Amino acid sequence: MNFIAMNRFKVSVEGADDFEDMWRSRESRLKEVPGFKEFRLLKGSEEEGIRTYSSHVIWDSKADFENWTQSEHFRDAHKKVGKSKGRSAIMGPPKFEGFETILQED
Repeated sequence: MNFIAMNRFKVSVEGADDFEDMWRSRESRLKEVPGFKEFRLLKGSEEEGIRTYSSHVIWDSKADFENWTQSEHFRDAHKKVGKSKGRSAIMGPPKFEGFETILQED
C-alpha cells in the first residue's frame, strides 16, 4: 500500500499569493524519483489572518519516501527554499505528517 507524506504550512494571508507562486514556479523533479505517484498542494481555511496549506505527496511505499529524503533530488528541491519569495510568508516551520495507507477504495 502507499505512503502519504504531508507538510502543513501556516501562511500569512498577505503572503498567500507569493507562497502559491513559489510552489507553481519551483523546478520539480519528483517524476524522476522511483516510487513517486502524485503531488498536490492543498489550500485550507483562513483563520485570524493565517491560511493553512498542505503539501501532499503519494509514494509507492514509506521506503521510497525515505530514499527520496536521502537523495540528490531532495537536496536539489530544497536548496533554494530559504531564498524563495514566498518563504517569508510562512509562519514558522512546516509540520510533517506521514501516513501509511491501510485501506483504499477506487
